Amino acid sequence: MVTVAERARLETPPGDWSARLWAFLRRHRVFVAALSLAFVLRVVTMLGYGPALWFNDSFEYVSGAVNPDRPSALRPNGYSFWLLLLRPFHSFGLVAFVQHLMGLSIAVLVYALLRRRFGLPGWGATLATVPVLFDAYQIQLEHLIMSDTMFMLLVVGIVTLVLWHRKMSWRLGAVIGLLLALTALTRSIGLPILALVGAYMLIKRTGWKPVTAMLTACAIPVVAYMGWFASAHGTFSMTSSDGAILYMRTALFADCRKMELDPRKDLEIALLCITDPPSERSFSGQNYLWWARGGQRFHAFGTGSTFTPQMNQAAGTFARRAIMSQPGDYLARVALDFFRAFRWDRPRFPDYATFQQYEFSFEDKVLPAWASYKGNTDTDARKYDPSLPTAEIRGRPSVVGTQVHDPWASFMQAYQRTVRMPGIAVGVLLLIGLAGVAVRWRKLGGPVLLPWLAAFGLILAPAATAEFDYRYLLPAVPLACLAAAISLRRGFARPTAGKASAPTTARAE
Repeated sequence: MVTVAERARLETPPGDWSARLWAFLRRHRVFVAALSLAFVLRVVTMLGYGPALWFNDSFEYVSGAVNPDRPSALRPNGYSFWLLLLRPFHSFGLVAFVQHLMGLSIAVLVYALLRRRFGLPGWGATLATVPVLFDAYQIQLEHLIMSDTMFMLLVVGIVTLVLWHRKMSWRLGAVIGLLLALTALTRSIGLPILALVGAYMLIKRTGWKPVTAMLTACAIPVVAYMGWFASAHGTFSMTSSDGAILYMRTALFADCRKMELDPRKDLEIALLCITDPPSERSFSGQNYLWWARGGQRFHAFGTGSTFTPQMNQAAGTFARRAIMSQPGDYLARVALDFFRAFRWDRPRFPDYATFQQYEFSFEDKVLPAWASYKGNTDTDARKYDPSLPTAEIRGRPSVVGTQVHDPWASFMQAYQRTVRMPGIAVGVLLLIGLAGVAVRWRKLGGPVLLPWLAAFGLILAPAATAEFDYRYLLPAVPLACLAAAISLRRGFARPTAGKASAPTTARAE
């Protein structure tokens, strides 16, 4: 009898970190290759557009970082706090670079969760990260001085933490609560995420200690911020713009004749009635909120009165009256904007100027000199980053916020015309996730439920409370990918003990 000796296993010495690193990279080589290529695309973006790109909302955030003594009436200051932390470096280029790292980190979280928690193969988990890694509009969003990338990372991080741990301690609940507070302070839509996560934890019976710790850890910073806001603006809230934004949502259909307003009792509300009949109004409600134009009433009392607590309350009351009086018109408008997210093409909306701010531009960006809290928007930007160049335009020095450099910029312009995540693909991902929730109905959707509801809610909420915007769609994409990937892990058949090994089923379901 001949015995064949087994080949001796070569154990990696504990101290050989280089061997461990190479083994790790080989094990995850598909994702590492995709991540590396995505990093190169972001480097090309930084070379082509220095130091960063700008959106109309960017200047409010920069003003909050330059003048941190007063909260913004329009939106929470969480992102301004982040800019304030980076202000000692005086570099918008660094801000953009960190945001690109945030975008890559989102992909790492999705990949790690699908591999370690749900046992997907490397190629499958990598496939779920492709939209975040390679969508040109995702890369462009990361390069904007905007809160969206930070918000996206926080939401994906929260979902990852909740799904990663089958048993949750009160300490983990507190960490999740702090992240939820940061999310709410970054964008006010983060508060509904708190309700969603809390409901999910109750459904999964994580226990009262983690839920209590989460709520407490979230409430302390949020309540403290609201107290600071009250000291500056007189109302205990996070903004004084929620009513105004809802007014924008109703501006296209609100008919004061159907609302049955009493001109004497409802004078403050009646003054907000739009004079143009609904059939002759603009295709975007933003025209009735941000700019003083013919037919609209929001700016009738002067630009300084637009986002005061009094105007916010009146606008909110007007909007709620319009919704209650015309529920069919409201639901039709919400449905129109919701399904606008799932188109194959990308039509210009809400207007040409806004649409172009999501495109890689062909020319340098000269910053506007709008009035800000303690100065002008262009001077605020230069206070933050003194290296921003100036140019003589129309007889006055102007600050150049973005310089376009070819051939890098031309490459990203061509890339954006070719590589993007069409809305219909997001819709398909949501349908796959919905099917995954449905087949797990006995377990109330299982682990698919949380990312699917978060993705669905992030698309529905702007349509219901504001108006569709292309950048509002992007935070939902990694969550929709997560839900679809978990659903497809073993197909749509309901998991049973006979179809999968017990440890895997227990781990993932």
